[in-house]
Parts: sequence; C-alpha cells; structure tokens
Amino acid sequence: MKTVNVGLMVMSLFLASAMPCFSQDASCAAPMVLSDGANAKQKRVDNMHQTRYVEIFLAAKDSKTGVLLASCYNTMFMPDGIPASRDTAPQELVKGIDFDQVKKEFGVLGASLNGPKLWLPDWTEIDTGVIRNFNGIQAPWVAQLDMGSNTGGVSESTPYKPMHIARKSGLGWNKGTTVVILDDPEGNAWVMKGFQLGLNPKYTYDEFVSTGAGMYKKLPEGWKVRVKKLEKDLEERPEGGLATIMSDEHFNVYDKTGPGMTNYRP
Repeated sequence: MKTVNVGLMVMSLFLASAMPCFSQDASCAAPMVLSDGANAKQKRVDNMHQTRYVEIFLAAKDSKTGVLLASCYNTMFMPDGIPASRDTAPQELVKGIDFDQVKKEFGVLGASLNGPKLWLPDWTEIDTGVIRNFNGIQAPWVAQLDMGSNTGGVSESTPYKPMHIARKSGLGWNKGTTVVILDDPEGNAWVMKGFQLGLNPKYTYDEFVSTGAGMYKKLPEGWKVRVKKLEKDLEERPEGGLATIMSDEHFNVYDKTGPGMTNYRP
C-alpha cells in the first residue's frame, strides 16, 4: 500500500467499518478505510485531458502508531473509464455531500474535499483500491497520506511552496496538448496538472489560459508564466517514487518537470 508524506496537502479520503469506530476512543481499532489500498492494482486511463473530478480524504489515527493518516479517493479511476461527458463528479452530488455525516459513517476524525478540478494530463497510470460511495459519487482509493502533526485538515497548503509526495503513478501530456507552465528563478519549470473549478467557478479553464499571466496576482518575484503547445510527448515518472508538486494562489496544482521527474523540461 502506498503511503504519501505530505505535511499540508490538498486531497481526499474514504470508507469505514461496519461497527463505527470513533478516534476519540484510544482503545478503538483503526477504521477500515485505512486498509482500502491493501490490494491495490495498477491501471492505465487514457483520454483524460480536461476531465472534471474531485478527491475525497478520510483521516484517522493508526491504531498502532497513533500517526494521523488519510485515505484518498479519486472519481476519475472507476473501472468503466472516463464517461463521454468528461464529468466524474456531478455538481449537485458534490454539493450534497455532508462531510459531518461522512465522518460518522466511516468512523474517521476528518473528511474533506479537493476540487472540483479539471485533470490536465492526457493519460495516467495509477494504483487503485477499494471503491467507496459518497452521496452517490463513487471513487476508488488512490493514495494514503501521512498527515504528521497536521490536524487542521488536508485542504491546507501554501501557494508556490514545493511539497513532496510519495507516489508510483505515471502520467503524461501528448504532443500538441496546450499546457500552462510556471518558471521559477532557479530555472525550474512547473506544469499545471489540476485546474481548480471549485463549487462556484469564477471562470472557465479556457478563460484562465487566455488571460495568462494576468490571472496571477501573487506570483513571487522572479517567476514567469508561459502557455505553450507541446512539441513532443511529456512523460512524468518520479525518480524513487517521490514527486515534487505545488499549488498556486487559485488552488491549481503543478508538478515539477525536468531531471528526476519528467523526460524533459518543456
């Protein structure tokens, strides 16, 4: 089972036991959701560019170590693949999720939402585990996060601050796909992987891209924005299973490119 070391991260989790187990009770066993990735199997999903999705996180303490862990569930990786609508997280169903009820149902300390977002790579290879249901939205386990001392929730992050996440997944953008890239003063190029829609979108992805640098009001000094069409396939396979990522002021998510992350720096 994959365990992610994140600190403050943006993601989501799933499921619980038949007999609800509340974390306040030190003698209580860990919720079943913490085992949802035990028999995870890798799958590849294609035709994913601009698919709408959410991630749901379920957080609980490991009964043996006391460490706060969070199981992450992603709506894009169901067995049937990407639907024709490219919407794996219908708006009304997402709005209807009662996270207090989710915590009770699965016997966890915390439950939170990442998104809705648009997924920007064209394909992904990822380990998936048990499928859980949230207000009619089905999502399989895709990762487990080590929350450390972060009890404030998985939806906290600092814009433009790199974070490391352990993952075995591979992903890629095809030749000809238009991407948004942030260049930092150290010469690193960061490619946008997830575009934040949120529950009340202020603009579309196309509007964001067409505005370009004008959308970034808090970009650190020395950073630059590029929008380009890829001249060749961009493939990401983090060296040693450790990826470097970050978010921006809009909660969009980026992955670092170049040595140790991708086949080239776009």
